[in-house]
Amino acid sequence: MLQIPCPHCGPREETEFSYGGEAHIMRPGNPDEMSDADWGDFLFMRRNTKGVFFERWVHAHGCRRWFNVARDTVTYEVLAVYHMGETPPTVPERTYL
Repeated sequence: MLQIPCPHCGPREETEFSYGGEAHIMRPGNPDEMSDADWGDFLFMRRNTKGVFFERWVHAHGCRRWFNVARDTVTYEVLAVYHMGETPPTVPERTYL
């Protein structure tokens, strides 16, 4: 089972958390001026990275706080955990064939 280190509560089992999707998605500046196609892209088109990926998680069965995780999607290894609003940490890129 995946262990996620909550920055507020410490390491916990994955079952205590809920996945919140890709991190660092900027909301549109002028949403009223966007076309339906642009809205569709904003809402549904996300990267599907093989390797290092930055995600949002919430500790749903704990402190209920949101935070970001840098995780390797191939190995499931958690590379870094950081607070919402912080700059993403530098993590080494990994190459998979």
